[in-house]
Amino acid sequence: RQPLSPCPLGERLCSAEEATAGSGTYTRHGFIFSSLSGCLQKRSEDSELPVVSVVRDAESQLLPDVGAVVTCKVCSINSRFAKVHILYVGSTPLKSTFRGTIRREDIRATEKDKVEVYKSFRPGDIVLAKIISLGDAQSNYLLSTAENELGVVVARSEAGVQMVPISWCEMQCPRTHTKDFRKVARVQPQFLQT
Repeated sequence: RQPLSPCPLGERLCSAEEATAGSGTYTRHGFIFSSLSGCLQKRSEDSELPVVSVVRDAESQLLPDVGAVVTCKVCSINSRFAKVHILYVGSTPLKSTFRGTIRREDIRATEKDKVEVYKSFRPGDIVLAKIISLGDAQSNYLLSTAENELGVVVARSEAGVQMVPISWCEMQCPRTHTKDFRKVARVQPQFLQT
């Protein structure tokens, strides 16, 4: 068994005459290609062609998928949407940054036409959201916070203090007692990041 070498998705591995296609590979036009990114393995069976397969490395990138609950950080907002960076899928930290957008109409389930983005999120907020579609070519995921469990979980006041939720739409600074509007998440214990 050869040492594992990293192998990107779609890489041409070898001629189909030199080896048999194993798991994580496919054959096209007489060549074997990788069907996922991972590590290349070549196993030689007795007197037969070696089997090439690509195994997903335990350390390989976990990709956000539709329906997944993600933890993200708000980067910027405007009147139509909030731009975020996805940091965790469930409780697993991501190695690289994925961008997401929470559109105004996906912020909450009721009275969507009355939602104002700046009363829901501010840059720097940590938000729990659900992926609703894979979006466009810029790996820009579309996210929703329309469920009660989704929304802002961590926000800092202008005084730099972590605010405390006081209702589903407001948080308060414990130092200055200033109140700020947010789309507050009713956090489920399994989603709390330590």
